[in-house]
Amino acid sequence: MAMTCMKFRPILFCSSISSSSKTISTIHYPELPNQWTGLHNWRHSSLNHHRFWGPNGPEIIPQPSNSVKESTLLDSISSATCLAEMGAAVLCTSDPLTKSKLSHLAYCRWIEEGLPVGCYEPPGRPARPDKPQLVPPKEIPSPKHSGLSLNVYMLHNLAHVELNAIDLAWDTVVRFSPYSDLLGDGFFADFAHVADDESRHFAWCSQRLSELGVSYGDMPAHNLLWRECEKSSNNVAARLASIPLVQEARGLDAGPRLVQKLIGFGDHRTSNIVAKIADEEVAHVAVGVFWFVSVCEKMGRTPCTTFRDLLEEYNVEIKGPFNHLARDEAGLPREWYDPSSSVEDKQNKLSQVYDRLECIIAMEKENSSLDSPHQ
Repeated sequence: MAMTCMKFRPILFCSSISSSSKTISTIHYPELPNQWTGLHNWRHSSLNHHRFWGPNGPEIIPQPSNSVKESTLLDSISSATCLAEMGAAVLCTSDPLTKSKLSHLAYCRWIEEGLPVGCYEPPGRPARPDKPQLVPPKEIPSPKHSGLSLNVYMLHNLAHVELNAIDLAWDTVVRFSPYSDLLGDGFFADFAHVADDESRHFAWCSQRLSELGVSYGDMPAHNLLWRECEKSSNNVAARLASIPLVQEARGLDAGPRLVQKLIGFGDHRTSNIVAKIADEEVAHVAVGVFWFVSVCEKMGRTPCTTFRDLLEEYNVEIKGPFNHLARDEAGLPREWYDPSSSVEDKQNKLSQVYDRLECIIAMEKENSSLDSPHQ
């Protein structure tokens, strides 16, 4: 089914930016039903500088710039005049740890200085380091043939996901910045916040990999995540459906299983990091649900039907098993992604109707027997 009326056409660089600037406290968010109860607190939480994983969890560790190249990249953030320009600078940074630092600096400037969203053209694709080598998913070595221990193998895969997630969030900010008047500043504030969270997650993964004697890039990885992102480059509704509501929701499904595997392997430090990341991903899925419903309202569309139609149109596959509890917490309705749940709901409702009918019939029989004259 063609969904052309849902598409926001991309436009090129917009030289002028909005003269107004807003802080998080003054941003207006639309009132929507059934949203995650923690969304307000997440939006108004203090800046999170806990980018080092200490003995007892996240800590603040100052990490000053140590190179001329990094200092130059930091200047690209400090000299930017809007959020979209800072997001583009992050996307154009190839070194993973520097990308992580710039992402945090960009979000901090946005919060502390109240810069406008602005308007900027994103790069065709994010800058990437020479390693890891990107190969088709089928060519990713199995744990047995990777040369890495199982816990390192799983952690490296997660680090790759988190690095891509930084770019996915910033690309959403920059690519759709021409539509800030339509989407509202809250849309961009939320996805810049997501990018900041993801950059912190990557920093934790990178640190732990180093502690285990390896580096991000020591095994091949795939480019499937970014290919999925490219599909929705001209449609904000499709971007919301395919990235936060499918890809990030998979993190809610896989997180607890990964934690248990790491505990079974005996790597409790890594399992604690993964558990914290999985817990924080609930907010990201909730953000996707919130803005998908908001965009559907603006278009006069039904969210459930629109979600399914978009996945079919853009050939996005949803795979189980599902962590229904985490998805429910994020406000992602089961009937959107799990057709069997709607069938079960209908069967349950029919069963309840049958039970009530049986009860009514039984009562009527009893009443008629009471009214009948005794023989």
